[in-house]
Amino acid sequence: MSIDIDPLREADGITVTDHIENTQFEVYTDRAVHPHQCPESDHYFPVDASVAVETGSIEIPRVAVVETRAGDGELLTHGDCYTMPDGTYHVGINPAPTKLYLTFDSGFAVSTTDRTTRIDLDTAGTVRLGFRSFHQTPAGTITTPTDPEALMDAVSLLGSGLQTTSPERSFPTLRGHPPLIEPGKEFSVPERVEPVDSGARIVVPPEYRYLYPVVSLAYYFAADVVPGDAPRIEGDGWMYPLEPGFETRTAEVLRQTFHLDCLVRTEGFYPVDLHERETTDLDLNWERLYDLPLAERLGEYLEVPFREVEPELPQWTLTTDVRPDPENVEMLPFVAGELSIVRSPETVTPVADDEGVGVGFLGGPDRSASAAKRRGSPVAGVGLDDGEFVRGGASVTRGVDASADRGAVGAQTDFVRPEPVDTVEHAWVGDGVPLDANKATLDAYHRRLEAGQVEQSRISVLVVCNDEQMREEGDVADLYGLRDMVQFDIEVRHDLSREEMREVLASDVDFLHYIGHVDDRGMQCADSYLDLTDADLDIGVSAFLLNACQSYQQGEALVCRGSRGGIVTLSDVANSPATKLGQIIARLMNSGFNLRTALHVAKRELITGHQYIVVGDGGATICQSRSGLALVYELTETDDEEYMISAEFYPNGHHREGSLATLNLETDESSYYIPSKVVCKEVTRESVSNLIQLELLPIFYQDALNWTGSLNLD
Repeated sequence: MSIDIDPLREADGITVTDHIENTQFEVYTDRAVHPHQCPESDHYFPVDASVAVETGSIEIPRVAVVETRAGDGELLTHGDCYTMPDGTYHVGINPAPTKLYLTFDSGFAVSTTDRTTRIDLDTAGTVRLGFRSFHQTPAGTITTPTDPEALMDAVSLLGSGLQTTSPERSFPTLRGHPPLIEPGKEFSVPERVEPVDSGARIVVPPEYRYLYPVVSLAYYFAADVVPGDAPRIEGDGWMYPLEPGFETRTAEVLRQTFHLDCLVRTEGFYPVDLHERETTDLDLNWERLYDLPLAERLGEYLEVPFREVEPELPQWTLTTDVRPDPENVEMLPFVAGELSIVRSPETVTPVADDEGVGVGFLGGPDRSASAAKRRGSPVAGVGLDDGEFVRGGASVTRGVDASADRGAVGAQTDFVRPEPVDTVEHAWVGDGVPLDANKATLDAYHRRLEAGQVEQSRISVLVVCNDEQMREEGDVADLYGLRDMVQFDIEVRHDLSREEMREVLASDVDFLHYIGHVDDRGMQCADSYLDLTDADLDIGVSAFLLNACQSYQQGEALVCRGSRGGIVTLSDVANSPATKLGQIIARLMNSGFNLRTALHVAKRELITGHQYIVVGDGGATICQSRSGLALVYELTETDDEEYMISAEFYPNGHHREGSLATLNLETDESSYYIPSKVVCKEVTRESVSNLIQLELLPIFYQDALNWTGSLNLD
């Protein structure tokens, strides 16, 4: 069992230990209690452990919201101060270090102080307490040989992280993190990684190129992965082929089944008015589907032709290319946990030196704007007006003379051009520097797990500007911290020396926004260069933007030595568009966007955004948005007093795929599942004005990026 419940020794109550999340907290009662195990089915929601105690009150040492449901699960009310009459109730207390549910038969009162939340029963009696781990960290690490057949046994256990096999596993809080995988001579599974018998099987040839693309399916279906000739998915009495077009079909299955689970789950715990359910053209018995076992339900889903479902599907968030090499096996649990579409390209298109694709001319000596124009670069030359300097060229230097012959990102770097994707985001796992994709690394993903266990009350942002001609971008400090309820510590520093830069990089800073010059000698400082690839550095910075020419290798070095992730450049960047992009990224990070989605939005506004990529963990954020979501508006005026507004909801932080969202418009009371795009027509000027004042978010209006806090429609 992942959760232990024991009586307190020096107070009345119990202590709850979550061995997966390594958390412990106390629940207080009004008398000494002796918890005894009771059925987990006593609770409305799934739980990992359940005990019963005799008490007249329950108190936890934190301020929380208490949600009350009737005995049949109907939501009655929620809040932090109210009373309820006699009855049978299911009560949820949130937030708590684990999911915490109570079941009892009594009237009760909810009260809070500045430190506690308390439930007092009208009549003392039996209270059943249920606990479920958030399971955002893995339950353990599977050791396995890395040959494909042995690896199949490990991949078959990814679904052990699921909290349920019902359609509700489409909620992110019911999808625990898959166990980790590491290479070893013998196959070994830790005690807390328990297999789930879903009845689903995935059959693929024992080759990496077939195994890697099914890892998200294996996780989401809790499926056994077994070797066979023809790729297929099986259940008792049915079979669905994954050929022809193996990778395409695999992606279609993930999208279709997740979508249908989100629709079917409205028959369960949350019978909300889901927009996607109301607008579907599918004639299915939703109630019957909800009650089916996972494998049987999956078989019926796949009887629906994909072409009938495709028009209703939202744009999926992430595609990850995982090269079919054994050294990439440790990345599989992270990729699966993100519900990424996975491709495993055996070959990849290298970027030749003379293609002019805006990657610093691949080490060539001529880095001028005229060279970019001669080569016909669709990226590198953008924004380079005559006389404008770039952030790494020889025309502007500081501290020392610039070398005339500079490697762009390093001769040892191989640039690759992955196949285009249909998803919002794109990640790359394997050798090479990908154009227009997130270079994902194992170290960064492990740091994501560490970062998830830290609670911070203040967000630290450091802006470093090491060139006086770039001081305009230094004003981004004013764009960080423009948030209610979020406390920022913001510092701006100029013209740092090598030693000062070392100290900055070692500091415990949540986000470093660097403005200056970079070349093959490293980051330019006031007295010399600091090469992060050579220097013996301690890195404490969590995430970063290195807004300088050809900063990829310096950013990669930061990730290798301790950062989670950051945004870097692959080419020379002209100062003006670089300044604008830096300002956009600053506002987006301040608004709670992760690195990948922030860069995606910036690319919509600036073509020069394609000179930038994310390295490390593209899901890294520095704070949470007020609504918890990454949300982008697009506004179109249809007549003098009416507008059409669209809202794109992106997964972000804890609000991952399958979370519910609503738009605060009187004309739209539906719920939507994430990811989704909401389009509302004939919206009045007053309604739009009220909506965009709720939170600081990006809004595209009249073909330009604006911000809700400053957009004036009058």
